[in-house]
Amino acid sequence: MLVRDLRCNLVRRMERFWQAWLVRVFEIRALRAYTAWYGCAICAQMPNYISRMQCSRVYTKGKGTFVDIGTMLGMLGTGFVVTLQIFFLTLVGSLPLGVLVALGRMSKFKPLAWLMRFYISIMRGTPLMLQMFFIYFAPYYIFGVELSTDSKFNATIIAFIINYAAYFAEIYRSGIQSIPKGQLEAASVLGYSRAQTFMKIVLPQVIKRILPAMGNEIITLVKDTSLAFAIGVAEMFSTAKALVASQVSMLPFVFAAAFYWVFNFVVEIVLNRVEKKLNYYHD
Repeated sequence: MLVRDLRCNLVRRMERFWQAWLVRVFEIRALRAYTAWYGCAICAQMPNYISRMQCSRVYTKGKGTFVDIGTMLGMLGTGFVVTLQIFFLTLVGSLPLGVLVALGRMSKFKPLAWLMRFYISIMRGTPLMLQMFFIYFAPYYIFGVELSTDSKFNATIIAFIINYAAYFAEIYRSGIQSIPKGQLEAASVLGYSRAQTFMKIVLPQVIKRILPAMGNEIITLVKDTSLAFAIGVAEMFSTAKALVASQVSMLPFVFAAAFYWVFNFVVEIVLNRVEKKLNYYHD
C-alpha cells in the first residue's frame, strides 16, 4: 500500500510539472494560433491519462485482480471455443437452408416465390443484432415463455442461421441461373429426373461458380460472431471486452484480433484448396 501511494503521488507531481512546463512553452506569441493551442491542450492531458492508468494498474494488481498473459490467453481461448460453436453451427444450418430458400425463390408457384422474396428482404434489410434481440425477447414478451440459461445461445444460433441462409440463398440462385438451359434440356432428353439433373449436373457447376462469393460470406461470419455479445453470450469478443475493462490495457483486444486473423487465414487456405480441387472442371 505504501509503495503504491508513493508511486501515485510521484506520478501526479510529475503530471503537474509537465502541465506547467507545457503552458509556459506554448505561451509564446508566435504559437498562439488555434492549432498550436489545441495541440498544447492535448499534450497537457496525456500525463493525466497516463497517471490514472498507472495508478489504476497498480491498484488492481495490489488487490490481486491483475491477470497475467497466460491466464488472459486461456480466458480468450475459452471464449474462442464458443465463437467456433457459433461459426460451425451456423454453417451447418444455413448452408442447406439457403438451398431450400433459393429453390423456393425460383419456384413457379408464385405465393411461395413471393414469400421467399419477402423473407430474404427482411433478413437482408434489418440488422443482425436486431434479429437476435427479437428472437431472444419475443418468446417472453409475446408468449410468456420464461428465459433459461441456454436461451441466449439458442437465440444467437437461430438468428445467425436464418440471416445467413438469406444471403446464401441469393448466391445459390445466381449460380443456378447461370447454368445454360441447354444442359437441362439435354439431361431431360437423356432420361434424368429433375432431382438427378440438379444433383449430378447443376450442383457441381454451381459449387464451383459460387465458391468465391461463399468464401467472402464465410469469412464475414467469423467476424460477425462477435455480435453475440449484445445479448450476453460469452464468446471471445465479450471476454476481451471484460478483460480490457478490468486490466486497463488494450492487450486483450490485440490478442483477440490475432485469434480472428489466424482463424480467417486458416479458412482462406481451406477455401483456396477446395477451389483448386474444383479446377478439373472447365466451362
